[in-house]
Amino acid sequence: MFFASKSRWHQEKKQPLSQTRARMIFGAFFLFFFAMVFRLIDLQIMEHDWYRVLASGQHELFEELVPERGEIFMHDQKDQNNVLVATNQTFPFLYADPRLIKDPLFTAKTIGDILGYEDDAIDRLYERLSQTDDPYEPIAHKITHEQYKAIHEKELSGIFFIPESFRFYPEAQMSGHLVGFVGSDEEGNYAGRYGVEGYFDDVLSGTAGFLRSDRDLSGSFITVGYRSMQKATDGADIFLTIDRNIQFVACQKLQEAVTRHGAESGSVIIVDPNTGAILASCAVPDFDPNHYERVSSITVFNNPVIFSAYEPGSIFKPITMAAALDQGAVTPETLFDDTGSVVINNITIRNSENKTYRIQTMTQVLEESINTGIIFAMQAIGPERFADYVRSFGFGALTGIELKTEMPGNISSLEKTAEIYAATASFGQGITTTPLQLVMAYAAIANGGNLLKPQIVSEIYYPDGSKKQRLREEIRPVMSEKTAGLLGAMLVSVVEHGHGKRAGVPGYYIAGKTGTAQVAKVGEIGYDSHKTIGSFAGFGPVSQPRFAMVVRIDDPKDVRFAESTAAPLFGEIANFLLNYLEVPPEREIN
Repeated sequence: MFFASKSRWHQEKKQPLSQTRARMIFGAFFLFFFAMVFRLIDLQIMEHDWYRVLASGQHELFEELVPERGEIFMHDQKDQNNVLVATNQTFPFLYADPRLIKDPLFTAKTIGDILGYEDDAIDRLYERLSQTDDPYEPIAHKITHEQYKAIHEKELSGIFFIPESFRFYPEAQMSGHLVGFVGSDEEGNYAGRYGVEGYFDDVLSGTAGFLRSDRDLSGSFITVGYRSMQKATDGADIFLTIDRNIQFVACQKLQEAVTRHGAESGSVIIVDPNTGAILASCAVPDFDPNHYERVSSITVFNNPVIFSAYEPGSIFKPITMAAALDQGAVTPETLFDDTGSVVINNITIRNSENKTYRIQTMTQVLEESINTGIIFAMQAIGPERFADYVRSFGFGALTGIELKTEMPGNISSLEKTAEIYAATASFGQGITTTPLQLVMAYAAIANGGNLLKPQIVSEIYYPDGSKKQRLREEIRPVMSEKTAGLLGAMLVSVVEHGHGKRAGVPGYYIAGKTGTAQVAKVGEIGYDSHKTIGSFAGFGPVSQPRFAMVVRIDDPKDVRFAESTAAPLFGEIANFLLNYLEVPPEREIN
């Protein structure tokens, strides 16, 4: 009975255990099946990009992880087209894995012959390709299509190509200072330098992707290990305010003027006074951004329009007159008796060429560019108030233009208490300004008294389809609308009756002022008697201004005064602008 009962007990116990084991096996199978399905989903969907680029080879991996640099455009107002000024060209990059090379000498000689190497260069290449423990050896960047084809056809073991993107500048002859270039730093990393390329490097360069994974000792990917992949984000495209046709003509005529006068250098900047948009900006000498390494000095990279601050001379006199008019201290008809000189702090200041003009109106002071007369206008409001206006016009501070290497100029002399510093500054000596600061000040006169921020970029287009527009940005009012109107009429009189005649355009009222500035000696006190800088600043037409412009000719060799160098250049460009912008004449053309 006992044994029978025990047997039944075993049978009763055995059945539940078998069912439990079955359930466990079924559960394990189900979990395994679920894990396999999840893994397949993960491989085919979640990690699709990872395995696709891993399987496709280095070419596609390069494209997935290296962002495409954004392009830069000018616009063509007439054709309503966008014109490329900075784009990308892809060239093969040749490199080797010496561990896989079977015959280093044959490989080095074959490649060297195709690339045009000398014997010593082939020997050095042979030494590099003979390093059997070296997994990577760069050979040549930017090889031609013919060279790529010739090497590829040789089917050399251990020799590989990947596409490499390089910057290309289709409008190189007129875009160096403006656009800048892409160059490598000390560590070999490429980045934007100077100009738009430098200022907007982060926007243009985009974000590189990454590929991470656990690896075994041999360097191979571990199938079940950690891995992640982030695709690259391409850079944004930038559209400049520059009009390609205006830029071309301005740069061409500037080059002609510099050559004609045997000048050391020159620059021109043109803005829309109503928006602050820069229509053209160029300087001579310029550089080719496609071959930036060929320059004799890196100082050539600095854009003179925003970097080269100088004592502006008489083109600064309208700023002084604006302050006196705005304060009601003078009117265009206020009389001044010029004796030819004035003594301030025991220092005698004379007019140019020691001339004496006797009784003159404030308008005539600008027409004849009388130093003593402009000092009279400054004294009518006092040095402190005068300095306030100079600062309000933006001198001594950065304009905020979105270009690399802008300089603020120097008006620190106005902080000194002696009146002599304000007196010399009133006619543009003892302070320094940039052409950009000057053109924005004249734009403020043109638009009714508002200082605007200069705009070099109109729009930025991002890879996700979004865009950011640059709109008119007013910094502050610097004078009343009435003052701006009075001063504009006075500057028209300068062009009609004064030293600015050659800046005029038949059929239009052009406002402007000449300036023949002395050049301070380097490392010495005083000015170089053999050097001058000729400038002309102005805008037009006065009734409805479409442009403000500053031109500068440095150290002309044939003539001394700006009325013979800068004024004619201003007139030529102004004539083109009025026709190009289809501005109807304001009066009969004689």
